Amino acid sequence: MNSIVKSFDSLPRIVKIIFALPVLDIIWAIYRLCRSIAKNNVLAIVLSVVMLILCPAIFWIVDLITTIIAGKVLWIV
Repeated sequence: MNSIVKSFDSLPRIVKIIFALPVLDIIWAIYRLCRSIAKNNVLAIVLSVVMLILCPAIFWIVDLITTIIAGKVLWIV
């Protein structure tokens, strides 16, 4: 899981922004799940599974804005 997280963190900003678009935002939901599993944070795992289900409908705009401003997707872990 750590290699997946590191590979996503090392992506160029433009690729991260493209991944934050509505249809592709499921990639960031999977990233959050992998990151939570790597940290063994049960609350974050549960939240990331919920976001995996709801992500295309709700969270893509938050991912897009935080990726443009901060260059990364924000998460609790």
